[in-house]
Amino acid sequence: MKYSIALRTIIVKEIFRFVRIWPQTLLPPAITTALYFLIFGKLIGDRIGTVNGATYMDYIVPGVILMSVISHSYANVVSSFYSTKFQRNIEELLVAPVPSWVILSGYVSGGIIRGLLVGLVVALISMLFDDIVINNLTITLSVAVLTATLFSLAGFINAILAESFDDISIIPNFVLTPLSYLGGVFYSVSMLPGIWQTLSKGNPILYMINAFRFGLIGVTDVNIELAYIITGGFIVLLASISLLLLHKGIGIKN
Repeated sequence: MKYSIALRTIIVKEIFRFVRIWPQTLLPPAITTALYFLIFGKLIGDRIGTVNGATYMDYIVPGVILMSVISHSYANVVSSFYSTKFQRNIEELLVAPVPSWVILSGYVSGGIIRGLLVGLVVALISMLFDDIVINNLTITLSVAVLTATLFSLAGFINAILAESFDDISIIPNFVLTPLSYLGGVFYSVSMLPGIWQTLSKGNPILYMINAFRFGLIGVTDVNIELAYIITGGFIVLLASISLLLLHKGIGIKN
């Protein structure tokens, strides 16, 4: 491929960036999720019993794993690309004979790899607390990759439009975190009153978490095909917006 060296260079740079500081990027989610499983799964879970036929520990494991994938794939791209802007290294990319899709693919690939790696770490931690037999490996892996892709793209857009370091923390703190916790990580949407069920179904993260949960333990509150359609649709939309912003130079040429 004509631009394979450029693409590989960006990807390798992104991987080395988060692996080099692994105590900040890989260790914290392991500790945090261990506390989730200990407190919610073990201490509280035994009192809750089962949810949709699954033990409470089995039920929350997929949600906690995918929540980690979402937050870290997003965080990797938004922090990396904004740092490139802030340090004025972006000019090197802009003057290089490299098309926008290569730049986008490189940064998004870095986000996907970090998101999946953190997801793997969390999954290994979960094995200390629970034994889960994967229901459908294809669905599990495909949903994880698609979700990491989607939120890597979202992080890229945030980084382009951000004008300060404060701007890159607004979306994770005030949008992603609430949507993730309200996306059925710790509960089934069927447990909510009617109006709240309807509102919850407007949350796209609900579909991703439930599709991933179906892949792992065979339990879901949503239609799996619809989950793929929603996730794929958002990926196409955000990728188009990202390429347009890069092409126009919005947020990076001023």
